[in-house]
Amino acid sequence: MKRSPFFCTAPAAEDGSLAILHLKRDTLLPVTLDSTADEGYGTQGAVSNTRFGSFPHDTLIGLEWGSQVRASKVDTGSRGRKGKKNNVEPAETHVQEDVAEEEDEAKVSRKRSADEAGMNEDGSVSAVKKVRRDAPVQQPDIAASQKRKTDDTNATQGASKKQKQHKQQQRVHDNSASTAKPPVEANSGFVHILQPTPESWTSSLDHRTQVVYTPDYSYILQRLRVKPGSRLIEAGAGSGSFTHAAARAVYSGPTASNKKRKVGKVCSYEYHEPRVQTLRKELSDHGLDDVVQLTHRDVCEDGFMLQAVAGTSHVASPLANAIFLDLPAPWKALKHLTRSDAATTEESGDSHERSPLNPNLPTHICTFSPCIEQVTATVAEMRKLGWIEIEMVEVQNRRIDVRREQVGLRNEGLRGVNPSAASVEEAIDRLREVEGGMHSFHGHMKNGADGRGKQPANGSTDNAEAYGRSSRTQPGSKAARLAKIKQEAEDRKLYKEGNLVHRTEAEVKTHTSYLVFAVLPRVWREEDEKACEEVTPYEKIVHGEAAKNAASTEEVEMAE
Repeated sequence: MKRSPFFCTAPAAEDGSLAILHLKRDTLLPVTLDSTADEGYGTQGAVSNTRFGSFPHDTLIGLEWGSQVRASKVDTGSRGRKGKKNNVEPAETHVQEDVAEEEDEAKVSRKRSADEAGMNEDGSVSAVKKVRRDAPVQQPDIAASQKRKTDDTNATQGASKKQKQHKQQQRVHDNSASTAKPPVEANSGFVHILQPTPESWTSSLDHRTQVVYTPDYSYILQRLRVKPGSRLIEAGAGSGSFTHAAARAVYSGPTASNKKRKVGKVCSYEYHEPRVQTLRKELSDHGLDDVVQLTHRDVCEDGFMLQAVAGTSHVASPLANAIFLDLPAPWKALKHLTRSDAATTEESGDSHERSPLNPNLPTHICTFSPCIEQVTATVAEMRKLGWIEIEMVEVQNRRIDVRREQVGLRNEGLRGVNPSAASVEEAIDRLREVEGGMHSFHGHMKNGADGRGKQPANGSTDNAEAYGRSSRTQPGSKAARLAKIKQEAEDRKLYKEGNLVHRTEAEVKTHTSYLVFAVLPRVWREEDEKACEEVTPYEKIVHGEAAKNAASTEEVEMAE
């Protein structure tokens, strides 16, 4: 059994393992780390390119989960070819050599053709041709001679082509081996490398359908009472978001022969075949094959029974005690989720043989519907089939953003702050500074850059430009002020400054739907009642307690 990264995660990222690159709060990128993949980046293997830079997998493998990773300047194998430091010939030289070789081959081919035709290269008749024309006519085997010439020409051209291909491959190998450089840290940005979890997978997976987000499936699994060892039916697997969360919830640990315990199982169904193939590959790559059994089927028509043996008509029951239906018409699938099947009872006499439910436990169900009309039809069908404790819930998730808010002119030019005046005094001081700069500018323009009080007759702005360039380096300029603030910020603890504020985020990525919960109790027969009485004899317990209480009362009265 392949170790699943969703169940047993190593303390650090390993080669070939699944990792999640955290770009922003709601932007995550799943990657499979591979140090041997050749994607055209020299000897650096695979590289993940993001908006924050390039991240070679060699820089990610071996890091502890949660580590911050700086972007790298990736060497694509072409750097350094133009210079002579690495003693590598430029690519243009190789192209010129190839062109020269092709021209030489073309000249040889033309000359050979002319010799065979008895013509010179300029088109005139050669002396050899004249002699042959005047000589007595002979009858050689012309067909055999032409065939030999053709075979020799083809062999020569084939050998030349192979030599050229070998030379090109050798050049590519030499260039990649000599010019590939180790990654150098860049200033474009950074990411965090996280271990895979159902929560991070939900935020990063490819949305082939509308997915069930964490606020919904966490509440659903709790209401369905799913625990390690439970058996759950999921109809409408879609992109696999709920599938991964349910697999973690039912997982009961690695299989051990010396320990008896219930083995959890998720029986997932999907009617769309391309989505089934994609999800099956993902489950295999994530090591969830033994926990999740994916079936391509329309459960509204064909039900939930599983194929017992591949290639046969024998069926087996999932024996589920929890059900999740994410279907367009969940009420159509409820007819297959009953304790007894009339047609089956007439054939086999066993009311539990073809039921997908566990006969010894109550079954909890949840349907996921975006429209209230779907809820109405589902609830009506549940009442007809004997479901009880029917309840509809709508999950509204709101995330609170808590951060420090820094306001003040001393934060001007810094990131993530509000560079507005924090008080009236700061605003007045800034206005005085601006007015002082304006007076200084106009005074300088009035006196002239040379100090003689003369202005250019043609209205030139050279004086203003000269003053602008010089004012950027003055102590009171904006550039000098920002440089001073940036230098002082290196010694400040910005994470402790400002006020701690919290705000509700305007938009939260969650799917608003109606959740319908219900319970189908187990069938209780006379034999079940008798078995219960044998384990817990009601009359003996009641009478025994009554006699004991009476004896204790008499003892108390006698003592008094």
